[in-house]
Amino acid sequence: MSDVDNRQADVDAVTAFLRDRNLPGIIDVHTHFMPKSVMDKVWAYFDSAGPLTGMEWPIRYRLEEDARLDRLRAYGVRAFTSMIYPHKPDMAAWLNQWAVEFAARNPDCLHTSTFYPEPSAPEYVAAALDAGTRVFKSHIQVGDYEPNDPLLDRVWGLLEDVGTPIVIHCGSGPAPGRFTGPGPIAALLARYPRLRLVIAHMGMPEYSEFLDLADRHERLYLDTTMAFTDFINDAAPLPAPELERLRALGDRILFGSDFPNIPYPYAHSLEAVDRLGLGDEWVRGVCHDNAAALFGL
Repeated sequence: MSDVDNRQADVDAVTAFLRDRNLPGIIDVHTHFMPKSVMDKVWAYFDSAGPLTGMEWPIRYRLEEDARLDRLRAYGVRAFTSMIYPHKPDMAAWLNQWAVEFAARNPDCLHTSTFYPEPSAPEYVAAALDAGTRVFKSHIQVGDYEPNDPLLDRVWGLLEDVGTPIVIHCGSGPAPGRFTGPGPIAALLARYPRLRLVIAHMGMPEYSEFLDLADRHERLYLDTTMAFTDFINDAAPLPAPELERLRALGDRILFGSDFPNIPYPYAHSLEAVDRLGLGDEWVRGVCHDNAAALFGL
């Protein structure tokens, strides 16, 4: 099959999913667009099966930036993010400036920014908000930082006050970090209970513990990124008793794909959500309506 045929089959599978479930489109809260030099290093890390992945991880959508944007739009993705994250000091502000320009070129991107525990963080986070940031990304595993680091106190306080969502990778999957897991997040929310956190990857593998936090904090959301897929289910399956809790929290579950850094077709991310068997209305909320409400789309 040619590359053109592969692309068309890929798009057709997603289009059929939307049509069969009467979905107006997709809002994907967990997609990665980064400066090319950074994305190349991320892909090289995945290629090396590094310790933060812990497994072989072939990148399915290793495409140029314009081709990746074209693919998302062909799927019917109406809004998406540019999840960026630093792994060291003096990196976040530069990433945020790149994100300003990327969002200006792509108005269907939910302008995304990031931060790192460093003295300058409050200033560049405030500048990002002034520039129109709609969502932040925090990556506890890659950044290797304690979310309760005092250098972030003013950042969390500001984000709590403005209510901007933060997609935070804090679960211990696919491999644990020094500061991953529900404990640091529970401590963070005890200090800043009005934070609008979006727990990436459903908090895998600590699904139950992060669902407990969602029960206690009405502004806490979870995204479906990679959860429930064939690729991850053997290593981190959702406990069957938690399905009803997902149903009950249906308006706070958001669709995320991790595009382009996934080792399976995009349509499988959607099918994995659908086959939970929680109904078309639930799927519509997860794939579109919940994020539309959260971001005022």
